[in-house]
Amino acid sequence: MNLDDPRAQRSRARLRTAILELAAVKDPAAITMSEVAKHADVNRATVYQHFPDVNALVTDAMEDAVEHVAHAAALCPLDAPGDDVPQPLNDLFQGIADNAALYRRMLGPQGSALLAARMRERLTTELVTSFREGRRPAGFDDVPDEVHAAYLAGALIGVITTWITKNASVSAPTMALAFWRMFRR
Repeated sequence: MNLDDPRAQRSRARLRTAILELAAVKDPAAITMSEVAKHADVNRATVYQHFPDVNALVTDAMEDAVEHVAHAAALCPLDAPGDDVPQPLNDLFQGIADNAALYRRMLGPQGSALLAARMRERLTTELVTSFREGRRPAGFDDVPDEVHAAYLAGALIGVITTWITKNASVSAPTMALAFWRMFRR
């Protein structure tokens, strides 16, 4: 299969959308390839041409979310005041709130440890790159870039997970501000 073929790209996009819609309302472990095919309005064989199983499809579909989290966090200006949340961070928390059911299912107790690890890894990579471009908070020169980035990535993923699974009634702007204040200290 040629992944550059527009038909293959359309099929993959439909499959990603279908799995994310299904995963927002149902445990991914209980989703079948047949359900995905029906929801995406494609033949079941098409699903298997692109993905060997539901886990591979979920992982692939969540890659955009992982990328969004990592990119938004790395864009935050480090010189913003503690009470002035950078817009990329506000956008990040609002995007998570808008898709809370999906994130809750993916990062919650029954969720994918692989997804949380992937998010942490991707975020760490983005932050290391950002640090090496001169966008690192002052006062941490004695800490290796990778260690500092991993610490911040773990903190952000932990805050997001706790927020969406235990404190979902807290607004996105309130959580973004809380995280920003903790991050800045």
